[in-house]
Amino acid sequence: MLIRRRKIKKLSDDIRRIIDGQYIDLRDNNESVFSALKNDIHTLAYHKKEQFDALQRDQHVMMDMLANISHQLKTPLTSMTIMADLLDDAPLEKRTEFSRHIKAGLARMDWLVSSLLKMAKLDAGAIVFAAEQIPACELINMALEPLQVLLEVKNQQVSISADTKITCDIRWTAEALTNVLKNASEYSPEGGEIHVVSGENPICAWVSVTDSGLGMNSTQMAGLFKRFEGSRSEQGYGIGLPLALAIMRGQNGDVEVANENTGAMFTLKVYR
Repeated sequence: MLIRRRKIKKLSDDIRRIIDGQYIDLRDNNESVFSALKNDIHTLAYHKKEQFDALQRDQHVMMDMLANISHQLKTPLTSMTIMADLLDDAPLEKRTEFSRHIKAGLARMDWLVSSLLKMAKLDAGAIVFAAEQIPACELINMALEPLQVLLEVKNQQVSISADTKITCDIRWTAEALTNVLKNASEYSPEGGEIHVVSGENPICAWVSVTDSGLGMNSTQMAGLFKRFEGSRSEQGYGIGLPLALAIMRGQNGDVEVANENTGAMFTLKVYR
């Protein structure tokens, strides 16, 4: 089969235009070998363009995330720097107050950085979940352990009703549940009660956390799991609930939210 020189020249020119970013449809419906070659080149060019577009989208997402992280870290750092500069000349009472605020700021920044690293590992698919069947009460108690001081300060009680078993990675699922419980504590009043219940059905095993706050409107509920956006608290970063969701979805699960008479209820599910 002879292929005219001008056809090869046109195909070469079209390929160069595609390389320069132009969209050119090389396909035709002829049954020749040359047409098959053009169709294959078109398919290859299309896939490469899809990959390039996806890479650009990822870069924009990464730039937005870095800007958000920078903002989240800059605010407490600026505040702590000002207080540190004032420590030397401040009276004793103010020194104590500044020291307390600096310690609290450092603790919050430590939590933020740790959570961001965990989120990055989940996004990169670098986490291998080790599923095992565990009593729900063991999972709940493990999740509550880091929050004991917060609960005592706010004089909040946690009622637990858990008599089922859940198949999950206990360490990572406890991390997710801790973030949900922390959220429940933040939006429950001082002296309030948080209800934690576990159960199962033919579809999934679950743990629900219900706070004693005021619940949420539809706008708040829609943005709950958006990174850096979903926090309803001035002290929040908007990363705890997205992290919880990423952990649960990473092990064939989910997090659902609903308004109850007593407040908001978050349910962590692991599907069978």
